[in-house]
Amino acid sequence: MGVALRRRNPSSSPGALGKAALGCAAVVLASLPLLAQNKKDLSKSLAPFVPSPHRVVETMLDAAKLKPGETVYDLGCGDGRVLVIAAQKYGARAVGIEISEGLVKAAREQVKRYGLDGRVEVIHGDAMHADVSQADVVTLYLLTHSNELLRPMLERQLRPGARVVSHDFEIRGWKPARVETCNVYNRNHKIYVYEIPRKK
Repeated sequence: MGVALRRRNPSSSPGALGKAALGCAAVVLASLPLLAQNKKDLSKSLAPFVPSPHRVVETMLDAAKLKPGETVYDLGCGDGRVLVIAAQKYGARAVGIEISEGLVKAAREQVKRYGLDGRVEVIHGDAMHADVSQADVVTLYLLTHSNELLRPMLERQLRPGARVVSHDFEIRGWKPARVETCNVYNRNHKIYVYEIPRKK
């Protein structure tokens, strides 16, 4: 009489369970930034909050040729990381516009944590109605459609020589001065750099 051998289910092994737990944790952690946005915020938002990796932020600001003393506006500033890096590493003044109350609070906490109150301002408001006329550089990580909505305002307000830098999403109707690539976590991030023409 043969003995039926019971095959062990790989998913029940401690290793597999551990991996599954880690996978679940990763999903939860990835969704945490979105928890700062309530439904009301999301209904008005130009894009859900997905933070740009720090190396991508630095590539964006390098591509913009940001200089000390210049002013950066980040439309949809999220947790304020672009503002902090622009002020800390590049010596710039930085202004963020963010529609989510939760993210505004998070960004202001970051500004306070790094002692940048005098150089960084976080405004609770709608990027569509922002005044960016004092910007030397505008940074975006929104969506292509959102960029299209913002384009008329940018064209109307920005001074000649100002630069607009968009992470991953182009601004249709504009020709980029250059497009750079930054590889982070085995993914290529595209950086579109646009320059407002100087008067001839």
